[in-house]
Amino acid sequence: MKSIAFGDFLIGLGILFVLEGILFAASPAWMRRAMKSALATPDNILRIVGIGSAVAGLILIWLVRR
Repeated sequence: MKSIAFGDFLIGLGILFVLEGILFAASPAWMRRAMKSALATPDNILRIVGIGSAVAGLILIWLVRR
């Protein structure tokens, strides 16, 4: 089993910041609405979406690293 290097983690974090920055720059009004919607969403739904996203990310990393 290969381990993920810290450099790979930082690259992934950098990509996350780039994508988030592009979204905020391209459509700040849409991002504001999305944040308001997240605030109005019940905790259990946010938790399920968060866990689902984490699992999907792990699967994607696993597939790429195989």
